[in-house]
Amino acid sequence: MKSLFIKNMVCNRCIMMVHNELNKLDLKVKSINLGEVVFEKVPSSEDKRKLGDSLISLGFEIIDDKKSRIIENIKNTIIDIVHQQNSEIKKNLSVVLSSRLKLDYNYLSNLFSEIEGITIEKYFIAQRIEKVKEMLVYDELSLSEIAFLLNYSSVAYLSNQFKKVTGLTPSHFKRIREVKRKPLDDV
Repeated sequence: MKSLFIKNMVCNRCIMMVHNELNKLDLKVKSINLGEVVFEKVPSSEDKRKLGDSLISLGFEIIDDKKSRIIENIKNTIIDIVHQQNSEIKKNLSVVLSSRLKLDYNYLSNLFSEIEGITIEKYFIAQRIEKVKEMLVYDELSLSEIAFLLNYSSVAYLSNQFKKVTGLTPSHFKRIREVKRKPLDDV
């Protein structure tokens, strides 16, 4: 198989780390995306074993079974949509997942819930709230701008969801983060 699926790849830094490991092992690749490496030629069993060992030390893992690959693809798709501020955030999540993964959404939803113990929707909400937290910490956008970018229907809805997930209002979260941050002069 020319493709290898890797668990826990969530950002461009992860892609860079996996790419570095592939270079160390002198494995030639066509492409690396979140959760997937496509090789120019099929790697040997020994190369796969070495790669697997080096990836584990970095917090990644080669995925062997089909269901785990589907779950990882669901997660990576959601992460891409939310954290890359992908235009697909404005589309229906079930349509996007079905389209990208070429599988029925009911199957994806049931599989995800069975294996992960939460719904796809809750995972999606958790990722959106993590992105909201990140944006609040950077303090470059207003809450209404964040709500717009992440396709919340209103600031009130974003605030309610944020409080439900974190136990804090966005403004309280922001104040707490500002208190924890010390100016450079105080370091």
